[in-house]
Amino acid sequence: MMHWADEVTGGKRPGSVALIDHDGAVLTYGALDGALADCARAMRDSGVQGGDRVVVVAENSALLVVAFLAAMRLRAWCVPVNARITGAELDAILADAGPRLVLFTAEASDEARAHAARLGAVPGAPVLGRALTLLAEPGARAEPLRDTPGQQVAALVYTSGSTGTPKGVMLSHESLLFNARITARARGFGPDDEIVLALPCTHIMALSTALLAGLAAGARVRLQARFTADGMLDALAAGGTVMTGVPPMFQQMLRALDQRGAGFTAPRLRMIGSGGAPLDPALKAQVEARFGVTLNNGYGLTEAGPGVASTVFGPVRRDGSIGYVYPDCAVRIDAPSADGVGELLFRGPGVMLGYYRNPRATAAALTEDGFLRTGDLARIDPDGALHLVGRSKELIIRSGFNVYPPEVEAALMACPGVQQAAVIGRSVPGNEEVLAFVTTDGSTDATTIAGQLRDRLAPYKRPQHVTVVPAMPLTGAGKIRKPALLEGFAP
Repeated sequence: MMHWADEVTGGKRPGSVALIDHDGAVLTYGALDGALADCARAMRDSGVQGGDRVVVVAENSALLVVAFLAAMRLRAWCVPVNARITGAELDAILADAGPRLVLFTAEASDEARAHAARLGAVPGAPVLGRALTLLAEPGARAEPLRDTPGQQVAALVYTSGSTGTPKGVMLSHESLLFNARITARARGFGPDDEIVLALPCTHIMALSTALLAGLAAGARVRLQARFTADGMLDALAAGGTVMTGVPPMFQQMLRALDQRGAGFTAPRLRMIGSGGAPLDPALKAQVEARFGVTLNNGYGLTEAGPGVASTVFGPVRRDGSIGYVYPDCAVRIDAPSADGVGELLFRGPGVMLGYYRNPRATAAALTEDGFLRTGDLARIDPDGALHLVGRSKELIIRSGFNVYPPEVEAALMACPGVQQAAVIGRSVPGNEEVLAFVTTDGSTDATTIAGQLRDRLAPYKRPQHVTVVPAMPLTGAGKIRKPALLEGFAP
């Protein structure tokens, strides 16, 4: 039985395909193990030891997978960073993490190559037939080693920082393995599966519940350096069996199918899932009608590694529920209101060890009895199904009434022609006002949308302003960056 996250490749048939790289190159489990040994040797030669941080600036590629597992094999902490972040954001992460080594997947990403050039990285030993692009930091300090998977950090994953300064989330080997095993078992992953992965593996959702889950089950993972609707549709048509995405991905795929004027073709597709952002029931119904399979919904956060709840653990649902809590985990509602809404607290093997070098933030996030404060408002049905209502920090109090942005966003998404929606509160003298931002297909306008909301929302929930924007600003994980909407488009 696996105890350490780097053991996910063990016990597989050496000739079975493990990875299909972004450029089509095929890597068997035997070749993957050989590349892991080469990469671990190169890291050791660069001074990496247990407890060091190894930053990997990357987009999806086989080298990212190899570097991640090789760092864990040395009991170093892998710090995966999306290459599409800005130089200032990367510099802040490097300053906080204090890495011994920074590795760039320059062959798979123009952005990674640009970061490497700016920071003065140099070629290192070859792995997978390519020279690693490395930046060594000999003065780094190693953290103490732990001898149990539940206490040894495997990954230091920085939060997106869309609403504040990024924090380094310390996730143990046990956290990653728990999420990988639960996902693989619940979704029935096996050697016959091909998981098409365009979500960034530098983010925890893709990392543990797709990549590591697939490898643990002996499946093959097809890596796409970045998402395009056409690329995903082509991969599914070529034999993909499983796909997980965020709602905007599914919206773009539906639009691409409309533009193609052709039917959806995916002869082996058996499972699709959504997470990372609220799933509108109308979008769920559209995807299911077009794809012919159930679109499962899930919820998690980096600090949980990430799994909290999923619809795969219960009966098929047609609403926007995030499903049922993961096995061997627990949830409770803190300080519920009269309608049962309160902050969702979560406890389970996936919960983080804490925030790196930030004991104050750690103490604020974890209760004395081990529950994680998610910061999300939720309610629980009598049958145990969870419903997210909104972020506690995003709650809008309008004229004394609570306004939950997801409810208003769902009403906006139900308006014909609206493709994406985001709702934000803004303080005004003596009150808060509700601001709505939408993208459309060109068939509607702000005045029409505002008029349609009169039949859908109570007066206090209706936006005071509806603004049509050309495109939603997104984080690397595909989430809408609401602060950027306020900065760039607020009336």
